[in-house]
Amino acid sequence: MKKVVAVACSGGLDSTALLHGVAHWAPPLGISVLALHVHHGLLPEADQWLQQVQRQARRWGAGFACERLRGQPARGDSIEAWARKERYAALTRLAHAAGCGLVLLAQHRRDQAETFLIQALRGGGAAGLAAMPMRFVREGVTFARPWLGVGRQAIEAYQRRHRLRFSVDPSNADERFARARLRSLWPALGGAFADAETTLARAAQRAADDAALIAEVAAADLQQLGASGRPLPVGAWLQLSAARRAAVLRLWLGTVLAAPAPETLVRRLCDELPRASHARWPAGECDLSLWRGWLATAPAAARRAPPNASGPRRAAH
Repeated sequence: MKKVVAVACSGGLDSTALLHGVAHWAPPLGISVLALHVHHGLLPEADQWLQQVQRQARRWGAGFACERLRGQPARGDSIEAWARKERYAALTRLAHAAGCGLVLLAQHRRDQAETFLIQALRGGGAAGLAAMPMRFVREGVTFARPWLGVGRQAIEAYQRRHRLRFSVDPSNADERFARARLRSLWPALGGAFADAETTLARAAQRAADDAALIAEVAAADLQQLGASGRPLPVGAWLQLSAARRAAVLRLWLGTVLAAPAPETLVRRLCDELPRASHARWPAGECDLSLWRGWLATAPAAARRAPPNASGPRRAAH
């Protein structure tokens, strides 16, 4: 059976260049190429982008598959976050339908540098500053970014040399979005720091190494505490260093809560657990309850008044 590699192609410069390159080099190696396109339905130009990718895929000897998203962001939700989540879900479904285990993404070194800066400006830790991984697996499908170490100028040069037509998404210049605002600063940033793109991408790689080490140590500590998905023994947890406490707490919360814990909750628990005896903390749809030295989830108590900002809610004696 012939192997298939898919390329996620929006029709923009980067993904068009990647599709062209893969469609040229893969067939001689006995590999079929499939262009995957997600129609977000957010802009009137979306139909044109779909048609363009379909025509180019046919011209370059690649297959084509598309999914139109039917939903839309809820009021108050981030359009960027919604589109990203739904796009990867759609790409995963398309890959499964085609029997394809590898999907290539066109993010490059400047995208990585921008992601690092955005995460830094949002106060992200090592995991956030690590930005985008070179590869990740979702529901059995491997997503890879072969151009993550390639500069944008090299991709632009490839596009000019092969005279590739591509679409321009007007939202890329819409400064309501954080990435668009940041991109408007690149000329000044590049003028002041010529190697900014390379240096920031390198910093993201170092953060990824740090995040992997933190995760490894936290996993070992959590296993030693025997608390994965179970109550946390606070006395044993307090024997760890402050940095390891925070890392273990983040990991433990991920095993007992339905949604990711906000960093504010992690910091509050780190500050208040050492001096608390019996207490409760709101944690989304449930509470975290400290009782006889164990921290565990509990049904959310009636919250007639906001919790005291100066400390945890005290349990009745």
